[in-house]
Amino acid sequence: MTRSSTTAAMVLACVMLSACNTATQVDGEPPDPNSVPELTLNLPGQADCRCVDTPERDHTFLERGYSALALREYLDAVEYFQSYQRLEQRAEAQWEAAIAIAFVSMLPESPLYDAEEARKSWRQLTKEYSPQMQVHDQAIVMHDALASFSALDRRVSDLEADNSALREELGKREEALKRLRELTLGQRAE
Repeated sequence: MTRSSTTAAMVLACVMLSACNTATQVDGEPPDPNSVPELTLNLPGQADCRCVDTPERDHTFLERGYSALALREYLDAVEYFQSYQRLEQRAEAQWEAAIAIAFVSMLPESPLYDAEEARKSWRQLTKEYSPQMQVHDQAIVMHDALASFSALDRRVSDLEADNSALREELGKREEALKRLRELTLGQRAE
């Protein structure tokens, strides 16, 4: 640095310190070294705020039923779904409640477990459903789960029937082999 630039920097620093000192001595009193200056931010004032306190959401019986179902409180869930069904007259609401009740009857750990009834309900509700219906997303998920359950249950029934037929066939074959051994061994003994 040159001498003139060093001098200019010193003068500038003195002017800035002088300005700061003047700004802090507004009342003519020396500034308190322990005080913290107040910062003013460009934030909207409380009066300008258009904040709306969101009230506690009032859950419908359907949503309460979903919550009870998530907690595995099956009987409470069904009661909520039935209450929703009684109070709401819309076709969508009736369908939502019916699919939820059918879903509960599909769950093996539910005291209301009845696979055959769940399948029947699902078939009937599938006929009643139309894509124009605006139903709760969880009701659609339950409907799809019931579709999967129905397909799997039908497959299990088919496999059990096949298994029964195979056991019967195996029994007949074992009996035929036994008779064949007796005949074969009986002829050699003579």
